[in-house]
Formats: sequence, structure tokens, C-alpha cells
Amino acid sequence: MTSAAEDRNVVVNLQERRLDRTVLRTYRTRADIEDIVPNEKQPRLGPKIDEELQRQIEANGGLFEPLLVEPHPHLPRKFRIIDGDRRWSNSKVLVEQGKEEYRQIPVEVTDRTLSDEDRLRVWIYIHRQRKEWDAKEKEMVAYSLVDLVGRASAANILGITVRELDKLVEVFDLSEKFTSLRDPGAAITWARELMGVSKKLLTPSVVEAVVKKVNQKRITNSKDLRKLRAILPDPVAKAHFLADAGDLESAALRLGTEKKGDDSLSGELDAVVEAVKAVPWTALQELKGDAELLRKIDDAEAMLRSLRKALS
Repeated sequence: MTSAAEDRNVVVNLQERRLDRTVLRTYRTRADIEDIVPNEKQPRLGPKIDEELQRQIEANGGLFEPLLVEPHPHLPRKFRIIDGDRRWSNSKVLVEQGKEEYRQIPVEVTDRTLSDEDRLRVWIYIHRQRKEWDAKEKEMVAYSLVDLVGRASAANILGITVRELDKLVEVFDLSEKFTSLRDPGAAITWARELMGVSKKLLTPSVVEAVVKKVNQKRITNSKDLRKLRAILPDPVAKAHFLADAGDLESAALRLGTEKKGDDSLSGELDAVVEAVKAVPWTALQELKGDAELLRKIDDAEAMLRSLRKALS
């Protein structure tokens, strides 16, 4: 069986390229855009079509940086992309617009098809060198890697601990709940801001309320979520925020509000009632039969009976 290079009558001058722990032997050539196939397990989840990138390709008269590709394991005489999916996608758009001068693409070809782990290691090593890695992609890639290779291997490839990996995945899971943002890519930013609040304060009812109010566009700036750091420790402000009519601004107005006499007690009781109402039914089901919680409820009932008797 002949190699892809031999099929194209290419003179192969292999060069060694070290990317993290993986050593590649590659050669450079040009390939027809139709002979290049995207990786179906591409870790990057963001949008690929970019008009600005298309303008750059045209201004430069084509691609300067070659795509890193490997011989396709199942399609003879085809290459599979390791890195460069966005460059390929936007070059393809130009060709589909009738601009045939962008059909031939510079590629750097590995002398073998990589293993799944080597392919991921190479891709991540390349992207960790780029500025956009920390800005947009870390959580998305972590989530994809866990799905592809499991937690331990994903953490190893990313060069982080499993605990750090779990935090990234948690942020991505949370970002998936923000479904009504004008820019879906901003969901990670919203999730990061919310996760910046103390974990002790982020009960399921709080997260549910935040997501609901964001999706209803009642909270429109992700940085405003920082106000929760002051609101949630305050019983009155927290209860107001959790209520259907509550929002960040009105809850903030209730911070540190101290009333005298019966008004103070009434406010505290209102806060307790609203907090209990805000607990979702699913959370109550999970607490069913909790002996410690039932004991606390008994204590609260006894205290309320005594209070009622004293005020009657």
C-alpha cells in the first residue's frame, strides 16, 4: 500500500517536531481542500465560520500557517485535520463562493496516523500557546476531553489536577443552563462569575434563581452577579432575591436593614418563609427522611409555638 505522499508524487523531507511529550515526523506540501477532512472528535466547540478570518485569508493571498494533518485512517489519499479546523472551514467558504485560488492549502503532514491520545496532546499543546486558550476555550476543552478519554487522562493531557479539571467541567455544565444570551459564547463568562461566589452560598435554589433571572433578561451584565457576594449572606436580602419579584438591585437595598421591635422580628420571619418557599421540590425530595433536618424542624416548631404563646 502506498502512502498519501507517494500517491501525490511528493518528495518527502521529514522533519522532527517535538510537541510536549509527542515527537512528530512531518513534511510540508499542498493539498486540495476536498482532500482534507475535519476531525469528527475536534475538541474545540466554538463557532468555526469567521468573516474576519476570511478577509485575512484574502488579504494574505491564502494561508500562511499550514494546517497540521495526518493520513486519514479510513479514507485513502485523504488527510484528517489535527489543528487548523477554522482555517480550513473559512478557506472552504471562499472556495464555495467561487474563489478557486484558495483551493490548494498548505499542509504539514505527519508520517503516520496518530493515536487518539497523541492527537489530543498535540492539539492541546498547540492551543495552550495561544492567547485565546485561556480566554475562551479551557472549560469547553476540559468538558470534551472528559467525554473522550475520562477524567484522569483529561487532567494529565491538560497538565492540571483532577480537582482543577472538575472545576472546569462544573463551570461548563453551569454555562449550559444560560440559554437565552444574545451571544451563546458568553455563557462561560456568566458561569465563571457565578462560580466566583462562595460555594457555601451557592445552594441549588440560588443557582436556579440566578439562571432563571438571567434567562428572563432581568440580569443583563455578568459582572452584576458579584453583588451576590454581599446579598446572599444577608437573610433578608437573600430571601428577597430568591422571591419571584426580587432582583439584584432591590435585594441590595435590603442589605443591613435593621428594624426595631416587632418590625425586626417580622422581617426575620418573612425572610425565613421566603427562603423555605424558594427551596425547589426536587431538593425537598432529596432531603426526605433526613433525621438531623427533622430534628431542627421540631426545634423550630417548638420555638414558634412558644413565640405565639408569648405574643397572644
